[in-house]
This record gives sequence, C-alpha cells and structure tokens, in this order.
Amino acid sequence: MGPELQIIFVFGVFLFLLVIGMNVPFAITVPSLVYIFLQGGFKGFKALGLVSWGSMNSFVLTAIPLFILMAEIMLRSGLTTRVYQGLAQLVSRIPGGLLQTNIVGCAIFASISGSSITTAASIGGVALPQLQRLKYDPRLSAGSLAAGGTLGILIPPSLAMIIYSSFTETSVARLFMAGVIPGLLLTGMFMAYIFVHALIRPEIAPKMPVPTLPQFLKALIDVVPFVLLIMFVLGTIYAGLATPTEAAALGCIAVIVLCKMFGSMTWKIFNDSLQNTVIVVGNILFIVLAAYLFSYAISYAGIGESITQWVISLKLNKFEFFVAVFILYTILGCLVESVGMIVITVPLLFPLLPQFGIDPVWFGIILVVFVELGQISPPIGINLYVVQAMWSGKLSDVVLGTIPFHLIMLVLLIMLVAWPEIALWLPSRMIQ
Repeated sequence: MGPELQIIFVFGVFLFLLVIGMNVPFAITVPSLVYIFLQGGFKGFKALGLVSWGSMNSFVLTAIPLFILMAEIMLRSGLTTRVYQGLAQLVSRIPGGLLQTNIVGCAIFASISGSSITTAASIGGVALPQLQRLKYDPRLSAGSLAAGGTLGILIPPSLAMIIYSSFTETSVARLFMAGVIPGLLLTGMFMAYIFVHALIRPEIAPKMPVPTLPQFLKALIDVVPFVLLIMFVLGTIYAGLATPTEAAALGCIAVIVLCKMFGSMTWKIFNDSLQNTVIVVGNILFIVLAAYLFSYAISYAGIGESITQWVISLKLNKFEFFVAVFILYTILGCLVESVGMIVITVPLLFPLLPQFGIDPVWFGIILVVFVELGQISPPIGINLYVVQAMWSGKLSDVVLGTIPFHLIMLVLLIMLVAWPEIALWLPSRMIQ
C-alpha cells in the first residue's frame, strides 16, 4: 500500500469514527494506535510513554490555562456585561448599533480569552437578549455573533496559535504579533459590512439613543481599563519583556485586580473559574495528546516523508498548493472542530512548507483563518451551535446569517496569500 492509500485509510477511519459520534480525542487516538500496531506490532507501542510525556512537557502549552482563566474570571464576575454595555454606548451613533457592538465586543474579549467558543458564548449571552428585545434582524444578529466569535483565535492571544507553535516549534510570540493586523483588519471588514448593510436596510438595526455626556464618560470608564489591559499583555510580548506564558500570568493578576475594582469578585467566583478552567484545559490537552500519537504514527510509518516526496513530484506552484490546502480545510471544516483540524493536518503539511518557500509564521495565520471558516461551516461548525443554544431562533437562521462573513473571510485569505506582509510586518519589528 502506497503512502497515498495509507493516509487515506487513516483519515477514512478517523472520519468514520466522527460520523458515528465518537469524541475527537478518541477518534484521533484509535486509528493512530491501530496504524502503529499494523506497522510494527506491539513493539511500536514502546515509545508511547515518551511520546505522551513529550506532548505535555511543553512550556508553550502553559499559557493555555492562564488565558482561559482570565476569560473565566471576567465572565463570572460580570465584567463581560459591563464592557458590552459600555461599548453599546460608545458605538451607538454608528449605523448597525448593537451589531457593531457585537463585533467590537468579540474583538476585545478575543484579546483576553484566546478562544472562539468562549468569545461567542460570552458576548452572545450578554447580547442576544438585548438584540431580541430591540427587534434587531435575527439572522444578522446571530451571524454577527457566530462570526465575531471566530476572532477569538485570530486576535492574540490565540489558543490555536499556541497549539500550532507546540507542533512546529514556531515562535508563539511572533505568531501572536502576526495575528494582530489580520485580526484588526477582519474586525474592520466585519464592521464595514454591517455599516453598509444598515445604511441600505435601516430596519435591520433600530437606531440607538445618543448617550448623554455622563453616560459617555461612564462608558469610557467601563471599556478603557480593559483596552489598557490588552495593550499591557500584548505590549510586554512585543517589547520582549515577557514570554506569552509570563504575559498571561501578569494578565491574570491584572484581571483579578480589575474584577475586584469594577466587578463582583469573590472566592466562590474564583474557585468556579479555576474548576471550569481545569475542565476546558483538560479537554484541549487530551486532543493535543491524541494528536501527538497521530503524529508519531505517521512518522513511525514514514508517511510524512513519502507524502512530502509525492507532493513535490506533482510540481505544484505556491498558488496551486494553497488551492489544495483550501479544498482540504473546506472539507475538514465541515466535519472536524478547530483544534482537531490543526492537530491532524499540521504534522502532514508543515514539512512541505520549505519546498514552496512558505514562512511558517505566515502559514500559521492562514491556517488560523481556515480554522475560523470551519467554526462557522455546517454541519460541525461549533460557533453555530453555541449561538443557537442561547436563543429561540432556528439553526438555519444562524447559518444563513454567517454567509456574508464567510465571504469576507475568503477575501481576507486572498489578501493574506497575495500580500504576506499583512501578517509578517509586525513580527519583523519585534524586539527580540
């Protein structure tokens, strides 16, 4: 059996297990272990202990629980609601009203949480009741929240970037900086679409009352401290003063102080935040462990090298390679959740990058945008279900509401491929 048929077999088993309802970590682990056994029998299992230790013994991964803890504390202390309400006052004059607040709120919360699911759930839980009460267009309301939530893995800090870094040994600090401009650009493109749509069809977004001066000042007090927090966390990384893990630890301390000042920080809230962080991180790291087993399986059988040589023999140019990657992630995005997409494809694709002269940081950002698309692509797109679970509308309305944002993300992908400097300019100016 050639390398092409071998990898098709492994992916076939993986997809079959997903279809019958098996959880992603087990769906990755089972075909990996079966394949190792088929290649080397029980002797192939001797290195599993070392592989398991190597997958978890990573300083880079320690940033994940810290960023998740920051988001949990903000959400449970009520600060997410405070920030959203402040933003609603600040953007009230912009056509689109609370729909614009959805995007800006997701962008700000993304800069703290690093997770798309957490971002969509946190902002959606606050926004949807108000959007329904004020009779905003339901499809665009749901679509803006589902799509805005995807900013959680593009605007740093990003859990997807941390996981990509752990597999490729790419600088996570450079990845974070590479995500800043594309993340802000995508946020602006989302807002521009809502702006134009609201001008053409004003009925989709009822006009908000203009805030009084005291209301405007209160809104600034609600929002500015968290903007400064984001600038502090990212600024320490950009200036070379702290690693992403150290910056996350400082961010946790700062969030606790802010929650004590502006929110309702109690020991119970802190304890609940810690407990949920453990559950979320355990799920993520289980997937990472399963992915390392998958990576070991394909390297043990020599598939990675064979696939590399096979792709080289096709003599694809860079554009054709990106088209092939686009097709791959479009299919996977409809079947596999975000972390699963990264961990099962990066071990196969990363060795190919030098053959096409592709910068690993640049590819990491493109990969994250592909994953974003997957998160709002039916039938598996997790953000669709997160938003659906919080309101009374149909899932089809959420899906239809995300279509314009799909197209905007595709435009961003084309821009990133055509102009790599969008992602690489800021990392090139980092203080090492």
